[in-house]
Amino acid sequence: MHRKLISSGSTFETEIGYSRAVEVGNMVFVAGTTGFDYKTMTISVDIAEQTEQTLKNIEAALMEAGSFLKDVVRVHYILPNADEFKEFWPVLRKYFGEIRPAATMFSAQLADERMKIEIEVTAVKVG
Repeated sequence: MHRKLISSGSTFETEIGYSRAVEVGNMVFVAGTTGFDYKTMTISVDIAEQTEQTLKNIEAALMEAGSFLKDVVRVHYILPNADEFKEFWPVLRKYFGEIRPAATMFSAQLADERMKIEIEVTAVKVG
């Protein structure tokens, strides 16, 4: 079965040893992704802005695999502070309101204290 590794160019990928996404057959698995702008390696302090950039990063990885946000069937949200979850619901609705993937929110410490959210998705390319 075809397996394609996709990189965002983030230094984290080479330093840690993972891919931003892996395409296997008609499935795309996108690793936990944060709100870093990988071109500038900067990150906003605002959780809604981080969420927006995170979803743009995920969308770029999906597109490289020939997939789209509409193909997302599963999403995991990871936040160090669960109390902030509602603050970015409007951003989630903007991207997933019509798609409505199965979703779970976890609260856990992230690798960098500047990160306020990490999102992982699974997509299935249909037709």
